[in-house]
Amino acid sequence: MDATEKKRAAAKAALGFIEPGTRLGVGTGSTVNCLIELLPDVRDRIDCLVSSSKATTALLEELGFEVRTLNEVGSTDVYIDGADESDKHLQLIKGGGGALTREKVLAAAARRFVCIIDDSKLVGMLGTFPVPVEVLPMAQEFVSRRLVKLRGQPVWREGFVTDNGNHVLDVQGLQIVNPLDMEERIDRIPGVVAVGIFAHRPADVLLIAGDDGVREMRT
Repeated sequence: MDATEKKRAAAKAALGFIEPGTRLGVGTGSTVNCLIELLPDVRDRIDCLVSSSKATTALLEELGFEVRTLNEVGSTDVYIDGADESDKHLQLIKGGGGALTREKVLAAAARRFVCIIDDSKLVGMLGTFPVPVEVLPMAQEFVSRRLVKLRGQPVWREGFVTDNGNHVLDVQGLQIVNPLDMEERIDRIPGVVAVGIFAHRPADVLLIAGDDGVREMRT
């Protein structure tokens, strides 16, 4: 299978986690877009929908879904999203699409977090993919200097503003031997809104699409 076919396969496998009456959280990105295309097939199982980005909300509304806010819903039964990297502990790097803060909130608010990836995203150690960090614009240079002290190489994602009105630094070269510790270190820097390391709240289920089909890993 090519990359697109793998994304579709992972998305299709995720439909099995949407049971009748599900309050569903939907993430952001190309793999999630494959899921969104399939959601009309299980429309009758979905009680309500919450989205992690304006882009995802627009796609869902085009298909006739009403998207509610997390404040209205309170929590969700299942949150389905992709990832830029995952290790064997289902700890992730997310935020390549820039929605990491809202994704982190929805993952925390979900009873079950199902992550859908293709097999190229499963790695031995996180950090080959640059770690996205959402920062307050006024703190961008300050945060960058702190990230350099952590031996990272932050690069401003020029021309991009998050749905929250903030900037994103993509941090290259981090050796993430301990994802829990690295997540905490970056989170503690004043001016950081969120870091795209999902270690304290990893996925509960990882669906990995490869040439031989979709396999499942759980925490």
